[in-house]
This record gives sequence, structure tokens and C-alpha cells, in this order.
Amino acid sequence: MYGFSKFYSKFYKYPLPLLLLSLWLVAVFLLSDRPAHSQHPVISTNKEKDQSTLLAKRIMPSTLTENVRKTVLENGLTILTKEVHTAPVVTVQVWYKVGSRNEEPGVNGIAHQLEHMMFKGTKNRPIQFGRLFSALGSDSNAFTSYDQTAYYGTVERNKLKALLVLEADRMRNSQIEPEQLASEKRVVISELQGYENSPEYRLNRAVMQAVFPNHAYGLPVGGTKADVEKFEVEQVEKYYRNFYSPDNAVLVIVGDFQTANTLETIKEAFGKLPRQGAGGRGQEAGGRRQGAGVISPSLSTQHSTLSTQHSTLSTPIVLREPGAGRLLQAVYPLPDANQPDVPTLDVMDYILTEGRNSRLYQALVESGLASEVTASVTSLRESGWYELLVTAGAKQDLKKIDSMLSSAIANVAEKGVTSEEVERAKAQLTADVILSNRDITSQAMRLGTDETTVGDYRYTDRYLAAVRLVKPTDVVAVINKYLTKEARTVGFFEPTQKRITEVADKPHSAQTTENFSPGAPVLFSEVIKYLPPVDLATDAIAQVLPQEFKLTNGLRILLLPDRSTPTVTLSGYIQAGTEFDPENKAGLAAFVADNLLNGTKSKDVLTIAKVLGERGASLDFQTYREGVHIEGDSLSDDLPILLEILADVVKNSSFPSKELELHRQQTLTDLQQELDEPSEVARRVFVQSIYPKKHPLHTFPTEESLQQIQRRDVIDFKTKHYRPDTTVLALVGDFDLDKVRSLIKNKFGDWEVSGKAPTLKYPPVAMPEKIVSVNPVLPDKAQAVTYMGYTGINRYDPRFHSALVLNQILGGDTLSSRLGAEVRDRQGLSYGIYSSFQAGKNVGTFLIEMQTSPEDSRKAIASTRQMLQQIHQQGVTKLEVETAKRTLISNYNVSLANPEELTDRILMNEVYGLDKVELHSFTDKIQKVTLAQVNQAARELLHPDRIVVVTAGPSVLAEKSIR
Repeated sequence: MYGFSKFYSKFYKYPLPLLLLSLWLVAVFLLSDRPAHSQHPVISTNKEKDQSTLLAKRIMPSTLTENVRKTVLENGLTILTKEVHTAPVVTVQVWYKVGSRNEEPGVNGIAHQLEHMMFKGTKNRPIQFGRLFSALGSDSNAFTSYDQTAYYGTVERNKLKALLVLEADRMRNSQIEPEQLASEKRVVISELQGYENSPEYRLNRAVMQAVFPNHAYGLPVGGTKADVEKFEVEQVEKYYRNFYSPDNAVLVIVGDFQTANTLETIKEAFGKLPRQGAGGRGQEAGGRRQGAGVISPSLSTQHSTLSTQHSTLSTPIVLREPGAGRLLQAVYPLPDANQPDVPTLDVMDYILTEGRNSRLYQALVESGLASEVTASVTSLRESGWYELLVTAGAKQDLKKIDSMLSSAIANVAEKGVTSEEVERAKAQLTADVILSNRDITSQAMRLGTDETTVGDYRYTDRYLAAVRLVKPTDVVAVINKYLTKEARTVGFFEPTQKRITEVADKPHSAQTTENFSPGAPVLFSEVIKYLPPVDLATDAIAQVLPQEFKLTNGLRILLLPDRSTPTVTLSGYIQAGTEFDPENKAGLAAFVADNLLNGTKSKDVLTIAKVLGERGASLDFQTYREGVHIEGDSLSDDLPILLEILADVVKNSSFPSKELELHRQQTLTDLQQELDEPSEVARRVFVQSIYPKKHPLHTFPTEESLQQIQRRDVIDFKTKHYRPDTTVLALVGDFDLDKVRSLIKNKFGDWEVSGKAPTLKYPPVAMPEKIVSVNPVLPDKAQAVTYMGYTGINRYDPRFHSALVLNQILGGDTLSSRLGAEVRDRQGLSYGIYSSFQAGKNVGTFLIEMQTSPEDSRKAIASTRQMLQQIHQQGVTKLEVETAKRTLISNYNVSLANPEELTDRILMNEVYGLDKVELHSFTDKIQKVTLAQVNQAARELLHPDRIVVVTAGPSVLAEKSIR
């Protein structure tokens, strides 16, 4: 869903962080793993020299901008184009140089509100633009940040002109209608309430306001409910007229197109749009607070003035509010993005907080004081800051953590850092930048961020060159310069409510009686009417298939060479998921996966972390319902190292007792936080309301079950379930087939297997006889989260493809679907509403998820049920089916251009036992779905009167529970 870049993050470790988008994802049956800890051994002079040589090979300034062309039209529009001909797709992004930096108290959030309104239609096209993007098959979204607002879409190349026409239309012709503004203000408030549910957000907001008391960087990017409620049409229109013009915008196009022809199309679409002209906003409006209705001139060159805007407090800000865990946040003011210290600051950040080998992880997490330490360097147009977030360990005192944090930083400043640490940080940072720019959408994001934040799309090239030159003395210098105790502002979050230890609300049956009748179905003839001319014939995708081979021990491998970038993406699957958890030791499967990297027979946890870290390679294990997903990536030269570590940990993991106990404490802390989140509580209660006790899916980890897990349990589970004959590996990237095949045989060939693999048969689960309503109460939460659904289908169901088309029409997209158009767009009841059929090897769930204001939950649920009833009884239209099919096919083709998504597709097709040609025949199967099949699926799969409804949120729900 479109939104604003997040207030804090589990942080992106890149310069000018790629902006986190507010996307609501249903991460069902997921248990994320945690980083572990390390130390800093000394290395020889020769090793340091080798590291410098290794890093030099990785610095490839030309790869990011060598083909970029910058053009400026007469009306001031800046155009950045980069041809990438690896797949027939293209991304179009429009970046406006306006964000929350241009706001002040009273109008905080207006940039974000306008971003939402930009989807509401124009004078020429009075229709929700999300529907037009969906009809094009565009993967489109938008976000607001401090310095910019951006709109982006990625499509098949034959849709490029249509996408440009739509973006040009809404650059100057958008309409701000009173009724639509009122509806969308409710949506924005619902979005903000979702953030208010998070203690991290509330703490960050308090600290940032203290750091920047007189600058807009101290305001929350998305705004406040009080300000949003007061927005008037005239205000939003004026903001739109002042800031949305070609001379305040950057158009970025990356992908499979011809530059000369595309520039002519751009001139035709955008060239006649007028620049802002005299009397409007200054192009570089700044962010100092002056007074009501006044926005100051630019501060980008007034560093001495800006420095006075920072404020520090000698004592911590303390928030005593409902929550589940103690938090500490420290913020240190930094210079703006153009200042020369920024690359060194990022290297410093990696040394302090990146992974198991980091200094602060050792000092805080390994000691048991904290369960997690995250950080980021934020470098913006007018200032920056270094932000540390520490999650306290169980029963740990924040003052003690704060003292240890200060001591650890002071110790680094006093004793310095090693050359090894610096070279490792530089290698990690450089690899992260390269690995984060493999797909065209990310490449365009990088160009747009650099151009709008520092005014130079080549910034990252200069940045990488500067990173290469960083020395240990430079790191110590910036710590002494910026990370002083006097410069920082610290906030403590002290929870006031009793910690929740489990979720055990007993379901009760209830029947809804409301009759909120949905509006008429979306007229897709209107969508086609306003869609720009486009060749709807899909470009042929090259039918390249992965090479497949199998070792004698049963391990299956799929390889697809791709020379487009010097990187490799690895995806894997082991049949060792949570479905195998013993009832009294729920969490065991995740416990095993999360500890695989914590030591083997030949390498301890520090060595493993060091080997990966020196190369900027990543390896991760995520536990899902039916299996453990392996995720890894590296630069192509480092693939042998990545495979060596993977083979070692799956074959020889030793599970040291110290690491297991540390992980147990981290997991217990995580559990407390999860049970304070409405989305997690709703998910648990929803699943346990569908699946009865003794069913493999009913069990969730509890404090008691996690305490029961012993080292012998972990070893036995690993021995029993981690087998080559239930493992699949898929690799896509820059490698030689024969060399990789030989390498895999060498590393994995001796992985022994004995006996038959464990199997599990799911018992059948009956549908509920009527509506089952459950309302677990989480006190003082601002937003409610609702899950609705029941058991669905598996991947082999003959209705699978029809169900995908049905779901796309019902709730596959929160802007263009029936549910999105009614519940979100027309009534403004939800920030995001989605539906999905989660189909695996076994029968999964049909699920609808939505987020609402507590007072809107009842109405949103009733409207959703009415829509299900309407489609169940009346079906959908032929035009809806054809549009949904085009959308699914286009989105699928676009996804194959992303190496991570492509690798996952290849992997899961093999896991499900599908023919490898499924990679390309999937679109043919979607194309063959008929209207009759979709309507039959609607009759058989939608059951509005036999549905489980779980709403987790504040106590107001107890008074207005569904009856």
C-alpha cells in the first residue's frame, strides 16, 4: 500500500537508505531469525593487503551509472534514463522534490495526504488510478519521505508509453474532491494508527522531536491525526499546485527501451506541462520552522545555521506507556548527505552494529543485556543523524544498558579499530550496494534518491570511491567528532502494562446483523475507457529454463546462469518446518534453523560470521509451516565461499550450549513483543480458531514451550529432518554451469542419508458451521487488525488458477479489487485490505486481512461479508476476468526480471513437484481460465456465512463486538 518511508527500520545499511515502503504483507507461519555475536581477532599485514585488493575488485563505479543519460526539458523536467536489456520490462518513476521537510506543525502530513490523493483521478480520467495501473499490469506504488515523494511502476516494455501518459496526466491534472478527501483522510488516519501501535514508533517520534525542535525533520513523516483531520481541500490543492510541476520533478526510466524514441514520447507527454513560474514556491523550499504558514528558504548551504537547530537533553526522555518490552533509542546529529564524512560514518556503523562481529553486538547482546541492536546512518538534504535502537533483554535495566552503550562507544574511540574491521566493513557495505541494485526498480530508486537528495545521480559512484579510501584513523575521528555523549539525545521506553505470556481467547459464535450494502461492482468498462492506448499483446519472454541435476544422496539442484550482474542469488528449501513441532515444544523447528550458523564441528560462530562478513555475503534460514527457506546472495566470485558455509552448517552444525541459551532469551523477548502486536495476535487466534488441537498448524510457540526445548531436542530434530533427499537448492546468477555443478558435488556429495524421510499427513478440517467471531483485546492500541477466512485449497487443486483470478478480482490489490474499491476507496474504512489463497503442498487458508480504526472495524467486516456474498451469489463479469488475467500475467512477467523472485519461483516449482516448464507455462494456464470457471470457484470457495472473524485491538472492540 502506498505510504511514507518508515520512521525507523531494521535498518538498511546503505548510503541514503533505500526508502522503506509501507507495504502490508501477510507473513503467515513465519518466524524470523536473529543475529548472533562475535569478536575481533587480529589479522596479518598480508591479509590486510589481500582484503584491500579484494575490495578494489568489488568497486565498480561504472555499473551503477555508466549508461545513464540525463536530459532536462525546457519546462525544467529532469529525465534520467538507463537502458537495461536483460528482460522485456521497464520501470517508470516520478520523484517530486517535496516531502515532510517542507512542512510545519499544523500542516504536518500534508505531503503524505497529497500522495494518497494522487491516486484519486484527474480531470481527464476521473477514476481511481490504482485500477488503471492494475489493468496495465503495473507493479505500482508510492511513498513519501523527508526530502521527496515518489511514484513508481514496473511494467512490460510495451506498456511504457501508457504509464508515461498516466504519470504526466496526474502531474498537473489531479482533482482534489471534498468527498474523496474526507474518505482518504480516514484511510491515512488508519495508517497512522497502525504506526501508533508500535512502541518503537512512539519512542522515535519523541526523540526526533527533541533532536530537531525547530526543523521539520523532527516531525513524523506521515503526519499526526490532529493535523490530518483538519486538512481542507483548498490546503491540499495549494500544496499540489506549489510543488507538483515538471521543474520540481525527476523522471527516472530504467529497463528495456530505446532512449531516443522514449525521449520523444516523454516530450510529447510531459513537454507541454507548464513549469511552476513566478509567485509559486521556491524550487528548493527548506524545512526550518518559522511561523504559521511560512516555509523558509533553503538551508542546504547554511550549515552553521542548521547546526543550531539540533537540540540535546542531558537526561533521557522516558515514555511509560503500554507495551511489551524495554527499548532504548539514541540519536546523534550528523551532517547532510553532501558532506565528506558520510562514507566514513557508514563504515563506522558497520563496525559498530553490523552482525555478529560488531562491537555493540558483543557488548550488549552477547552479554545478555540486550536481545537486539539495530542502527542506521540517515543522510538527507539538510542534515542527518545516527540512530541506535536497543531492545533490552528480559529483566534488564535501561540505565545499565545505556551506561554499557556509552562505555562501548568510548572504548572504540579510545582504543581504535583494527584494519581488519575496516576492510570487512568496506567489503560488506560495497557488496550490499551492488546486491541491492540487481533489479531495475532498485536501480531506478537509487538514481531517484541520489538526484533528489543531493542533486547528483552519480552520488553513489562517488560514495563507493570514498568508502574505498576510509582508514581506521578516519573511523575513530568521526566517532570522536559526532558520537559524543554530549551530542546525543536518548529515549527510554518503559512498558506499563503486564506482559502477555500467551493468547488464549476462547472463540464464541456470533452472527452479524449489520446490512452495510456494498456499492455496485466496479465497472471495468470505465477502466478500459480511461486506459491510454496500449498494445495488450504481451511480449514474448525468453524461454530459458534452469538446468536440473540430482546427487546420489537425493539432493536436487537447479541452476540458471544470468550474466547481467556480477552476483549470485541462492534459494533453498528443507522439509523441516513448524508442522513437525512437538506440541509441548512448539518453536523447535525455528530454534534449529535459527542456530545453524552458530557453529559447526570445524568453525565457531565467530569464524562463520567473519568469513561471510569479509565478502559481504549473506546466508539466512527462515522457518515456515511446511519447510525451512534458505536465502543467500553474494558477489559471483564469492559463490564458492557461500556454498562452503551452507554445506558445512547443514551437515555439521554443532549447536553450542552458550549460543542456544542466548538465542532462547532473544526468542522469549521477541515473543513478548509479538504478543503485543495486533497483527500477530490476530494471526495466532485466527489459525487456532480454524485448526483444532492436535492439528500440525494449531501449535504456536509459548514461553513454556520455548523453555522446554533442550539441546538434545535440537540435535535430534536436526538429525531427523535435515536430509539431502528433502532439500532443494536453486541458484541464479553469474556462474559457469560445469564449475558450479562440480563444486556442489564436492561440498554436498558426502551428506549422508539413512532410512525414509519423515512424512506428515494433515487431518481434514471441517468448515465452521456459522460465523465464528473472536475479539482478543490489546489495551491502548490505536489500530485494530482483522483476519477473516477458513480452510482453502492446496497447490494441486484443479481450481488453483481460477482461484488466483478470482482472488485478484476480490482482494488481490488494495486499490483495484472489489474489496479495495468498496471498503478502502469508497468508504475509507481501511488503510489496506487484501485477500489470498495460501496454497502449499497441503490445504492452506483463504484469508482476508485488513487494518482499521477501532470504531470502523464492525462496519468494515460487515461490508466485506456483503461483498463475499455478492460475488458468491452473482459472480463476476467477463471484463473483470480478462482484466485480472492480464494483471496476473503482467505481474508474473515483471517478477521474473527480479533475480530473487525468479530464484524463488524456480525453487518452489521443484518443491511442489511441478514440471520445470511451469516457469513459463504458468501464464498460459492463467490465460486459459474462463468466466465460468471463476464463477464456479466463487460458488465453491467463498462462504460468507461460514467464516472465522478475528479482530485484535483496543478494548473498544469488547463493547462493539460482532453480534
